[in-house]
Amino acid sequence: MITRRHAVFGLAAAGLAGCGPSGTPNAADAPPPGSLGWAIGGEWRIDAERDQWRHPLQTLLFWGVEGNMNVLEVLPGLGWYTSILAPYLHANGGKLIAAQFDPRSPSLAQREVLAAWEARFSANRELYGEIERTAVTSRGAALAPANSVDLAIISNSVHTLMAEGTAERVFAGVLAALKPGGSFGVEQHRAASTGLQDPLAGTGYVQEAYVRALAQEAGFEFVAASDINANPRDTRDHPFGVWTLPPTYRSSPLGQPDDPGFDTSPYEAIGESDRMTLKFRKPAGPSARAPIPNSTP
Repeated sequence: MITRRHAVFGLAAAGLAGCGPSGTPNAADAPPPGSLGWAIGGEWRIDAERDQWRHPLQTLLFWGVEGNMNVLEVLPGLGWYTSILAPYLHANGGKLIAAQFDPRSPSLAQREVLAAWEARFSANRELYGEIERTAVTSRGAALAPANSVDLAIISNSVHTLMAEGTAERVFAGVLAALKPGGSFGVEQHRAASTGLQDPLAGTGYVQEAYVRALAQEAGFEFVAASDINANPRDTRDHPFGVWTLPPTYRSSPLGQPDDPGFDTSPYEAIGESDRMTLKFRKPAGPSARAPIPNSTP
């Protein structure tokens, strides 16, 4: 099994000594196959240019990922993290469970995202393995079997749960799925700490204190926070919310045609959003009783 130490040093070696005398890549310096560095450096990656803002190696190691874990990814969207986690876990005897959008969702956009994710990750089982899929539904179906998951993550989707009124239930479902002592990693567009939090998170930004409260109320213990994905240039006061920034570059209100006259250059200069990166833990003691959501499909 590839250890976290191998993952870190494998990627560092590729970055520091990745070219031979002729300037061509040196295969001997590439991260070992099956390492986290290998998965992050793979040609199968989705939008790898976003790594400068999302720092997947540092973020996943902060959350504590290991190759032989059972990992639950909540609302993976098009699969930015799935394209890293699936090959890494498959190569090391781990398992990935994706709690995706509900295939019966009334939202066409959500159903299209789900279809694109399924098409990508079902097309190459040799690389991605068999990804188990569940759904985040309004009916409260279980995200994974109780006490079966080592690590759960949710990346830039807490605002989606808030908008749909399911945040509390999903956080409780994550707690139920985790083994005692299991970890929950959260990355989310970070709102200013002052003022009131919009409960529907209409701008896409969420206060860090609000996320911590959601987790605490669900029964999690707070472990640590990191500024791995912080961006001090993000003023958070954009005309079309966080989606004004890259990679979306929204130029008009949702549902309206793009405005060709809208100047996106100031937002390109800001870069992607300022983000909190948090780690929680399911209590390991005998008092850890996860509230199990209704498992009716």
